[in-house]
Amino acid sequence: MIAAPVAATQLSRRNLLKIGLFGSTLLAGAGLTATLSGCSTSTPHAGFAVIRETDLPFLHALIPVMLEGALPAAEMDQAVAGTLESLDYSLAHLSPAMLKLTLQLFDVLALPLTRGPLTGVWGSWDGASTVQMQRFLERWQNSSFDLLRMGHASLLQLVMMAWYSRAESWAHCGYPGPPTV
Repeated sequence: MIAAPVAATQLSRRNLLKIGLFGSTLLAGAGLTATLSGCSTSTPHAGFAVIRETDLPFLHALIPVMLEGALPAAEMDQAVAGTLESLDYSLAHLSPAMLKLTLQLFDVLALPLTRGPLTGVWGSWDGASTVQMQRFLERWQNSSFDLLRMGHASLLQLVMMAWYSRAESWAHCGYPGPPTV
């Protein structure tokens, strides 16, 4: 018996344009929804210069996963608070264009409409497990989309620079600190 060949799905130029238009519409709709719902409010959370209330659940879920193994678990809460402080300081000193891009990234990650499909975390960031966060980071790091890989690199650099700029991180990596002058 001869099996009939399975028709391969071909991505024609027309289908590619349809997918691009659909994706653009989805992202524009998500941005509009974020703006109208107040998700992208630019008012910083109390005590911060840049970090907003909507950014905190994501950052509280992300930072411990990125710092895992860099310090004892008992010191994690203090390290997260210090890293948030350093991150806010760094964000406050970014160029306006870079700050805008970073806040847009945080907006996309905060909005449930885009968070689930892009990260695989369908619930709130408050309920995200360490395994879900690791999968999200691996997903973005190994993505075939340049934009997601760039987002991963940005998050990694922001958090790592914020953590390793703090004096309490230096002992864990064997750095004696800057020379005294």
